[in-house]
Amino acid sequence: MNTKINYFKTTGKIITGMKSIATLPEEIRLLGGKRVFIFTDEGIIKAGICEQVLQILEGTVESVSVFGNVPPEPPLETIDECLALAREARCDLIIGLGGGSAMDVAKVISVLLTNDKSLAQMIGVNLVDVRGIPKILIPTSAGTGSEVTPIVILTDQAENLKKGVVSDFLFPETAILDPELTISLPPGATAASGMDALIHAVEAYTSVNATPMTDHLAVRAIQLVAANIRSAWANGNNLEARMNMLEGSLLAGQAFANAGVTAVHAFAYPLGGEFHVPHGVSNAVMLCAVLRFNMIANLEKFASLGRLLCPDVASQDNKVCAEAGICFLEGLIVDLQLPRTLRELKIPQDAIPRMAEGVMKVTRLLANNPRKITLEDAKKIYQDVY
Repeated sequence: MNTKINYFKTTGKIITGMKSIATLPEEIRLLGGKRVFIFTDEGIIKAGICEQVLQILEGTVESVSVFGNVPPEPPLETIDECLALAREARCDLIIGLGGGSAMDVAKVISVLLTNDKSLAQMIGVNLVDVRGIPKILIPTSAGTGSEVTPIVILTDQAENLKKGVVSDFLFPETAILDPELTISLPPGATAASGMDALIHAVEAYTSVNATPMTDHLAVRAIQLVAANIRSAWANGNNLEARMNMLEGSLLAGQAFANAGVTAVHAFAYPLGGEFHVPHGVSNAVMLCAVLRFNMIANLEKFASLGRLLCPDVASQDNKVCAEAGICFLEGLIVDLQLPRTLRELKIPQDAIPRMAEGVMKVTRLLANNPRKITLEDAKKIYQDVY
């Protein structure tokens, strides 16, 4: 019996389903919003999704401002620009519309508007002092789960590293998940973001901080994403697959928001920070090597993961089942035509030592890992993926 005291936190209200975006005006009204600021990216603008939202909001609020240039893996400097614009607009409610980058920018701007601290003073865990202005997050991809996490990830270009702001005040008041908004996501982005969601669930499940509740969420997320990601990738108009992917991403987000991710993300951070490899791609490249390193530390849990992904091997011993699960994930990455090596990403081999040093700085995530990692271990894991 689990005798630990466990805490579970998540977004205040979650709205899902076809055409659920139509609920947006009422949700803004309930939160008292009158001057709305939308943070999104160029892809969402070009796809017409932002225009669709603007049409829904027409005549329902006093003003709507839009910042449509949120870059992938947003650098710290982007936050300074966005904060100045939000202050100028005197906004009282923020919408994050897009993938994890747009939602993360919305979350951090919300708290920067109400706290006296600078962004640099907020980087870390529980360093935000007061709640931000209300925020509504609307994901247009199934991947980061940012709509249900208290985490913002930004790029420090000076140090070539990802850095995080972690605070319960970053949970949005409302999240709206409408599968029709994800249809325009191209196959490559569908694959990368979907693998990100699956990896969130796998890492939450194998984290040292996993609980019975996060395990339930992670298992369901793994089932949903593993069963639907190929269909969503091959046929983006498959609304059932798109909805299942969104649900899987959300559940994975809830799982890792409470259990934490592990070393896969720690190894991915230097790839994104220095070489600007998309987050989902960098996670997918590092996934199986890190899992093979970790599995011996909790063979029973990794075997359970293998049995979940490969029911045909359920009667085999734990080591066979654990390895079968990793092989399943390798096959999935191949099917989705994602890169499998650092060489494919054009990462120079001489970057491995400094990337390994970067991994060792991500102590927040390494603390969740089921096996202790040394600097030499980190170098070898990168080398194994080369």
